Amino acid sequence: MTHAPSPALLARLSALLGPKGFATDADALAPWLTDWRGKYHGAAAAMLSPATTEEAAATVRLCAEEGVAIVPQGGNSGMVGGATPDASGAQLLLSTRRLNRIRAIDADARLAVAEAGVILENFHHAALAEGLRFPLTLGGKGSATIGGLVSTNAGGTQVLRHGTMRALLAGVEAVLPDGSVFDGLAALKKDNRGYDLKQLLCGAEGTLGIVTAASLRLVPAAQTRATAWIGLESPDKALLLLRRLDAAIGPPLEGFEIVPHACLDAVLRHIPQTRAPLGAAHPWYALVELAGDAADDLPARLETELAIALQSGLIDDVVIAKSDRESEDFWRLRDSISEAERAEGPAIQHDVSVPVDLMPRFIAENPARLSAAFPGVRIQSFGHLGDGNVHHHVQPPEGADGQAWIAAHGEEASRRVYAHVLELGGSISAEHGIGQMKRAIFAELDSPARLAALRGIKAGLDPQGLFNPGKLIA
Repeated sequence: MTHAPSPALLARLSALLGPKGFATDADALAPWLTDWRGKYHGAAAAMLSPATTEEAAATVRLCAEEGVAIVPQGGNSGMVGGATPDASGAQLLLSTRRLNRIRAIDADARLAVAEAGVILENFHHAALAEGLRFPLTLGGKGSATIGGLVSTNAGGTQVLRHGTMRALLAGVEAVLPDGSVFDGLAALKKDNRGYDLKQLLCGAEGTLGIVTAASLRLVPAAQTRATAWIGLESPDKALLLLRRLDAAIGPPLEGFEIVPHACLDAVLRHIPQTRAPLGAAHPWYALVELAGDAADDLPARLETELAIALQSGLIDDVVIAKSDRESEDFWRLRDSISEAERAEGPAIQHDVSVPVDLMPRFIAENPARLSAAFPGVRIQSFGHLGDGNVHHHVQPPEGADGQAWIAAHGEEASRRVYAHVLELGGSISAEHGIGQMKRAIFAELDSPARLAALRGIKAGLDPQGLFNPGKLIA
């Protein structure tokens, strides 16, 4: 049972954190009390912004003494309401944005230690200055923070080759619910001291610990890249192309995205200064990127393989970027889909994953299932074919009151999407997390064994339920 903070506790926190680290002003708090999508709105007794791990630990200890709940927040760019407090006003918002130092970059070991509040784009620049690269990127890189990326086990567009945040996480530092500090930053190759706590905290969405810093694996900076925008007939042909390129080119293949024409069309209509890369429209597009050493001559290798695919009828048209600017233009089309769809009107957005070989099947079969139950519904699927992550958006029928339709049918439509995903051995959350948006459906549809284990871990590490209550675990 959690409690509202007493005036005495707020006074102690104010004294501990100072004017830069303690805020109760409504205008100062307002931007941080609504999630990025504007779906969830909350209240908080105060926003706490520690500048050091020691301050974060002392803050948690004070709150634990009174049984006051804490909602950790990084860049507030999450997609499932995982960093938004409830409406009671009794919870405290703990922002990690002042924990923003890159403590070290070891170029020889290809490791870095970055604090939780470091913005991903800034971390990219710091790594590049050392001739290295952090191979995780996403559309929100200008606001997403390292702590949030760890806490949600973020994915992005390079998972095909480098994996999710779990694969890139070499160590973690975190404040636990009793205020103790887990220092697991050492990047040990071997460590058999029981459960891997760093991986337990990765993806826990702030329910088990507040990540304050992470040790992260880096790779050599790419000396060259080759990017292609490809027109093709279907996701099935895209999967065949993925397998062919992977076999022929191997490790330099870092990105493979698929986009239906309807999504590209929405981007072209709503996003300024965008243009279609190909002269004619195609039912589907693939965005492919290679990265590696200059000696690999990646543009020539990609051109050779795509010429073979074109001659065999596997693809219908292709353009290869002639410069980094043109590559970025291609990626802007892909990264702008969500923004363009918001301009189209309300939609139910599903971030799901299925085995890679079954992604075309899911994309083909699920619209028919939904249309049978909800005539006129419109479905758009796009995403990371290389790792089976489908962004599956359901739009109300044309002419319908979108918000009213979603209120009446959205929950059942999502249930049918998620049930289909689980039938195929997939996950109802590929990279955005569970948060509060998927909490109920997760508890309803997922494996009882998985849910029981997660609840047991939560009860063991946070018996008072102080960290991010109402998220992930029902």
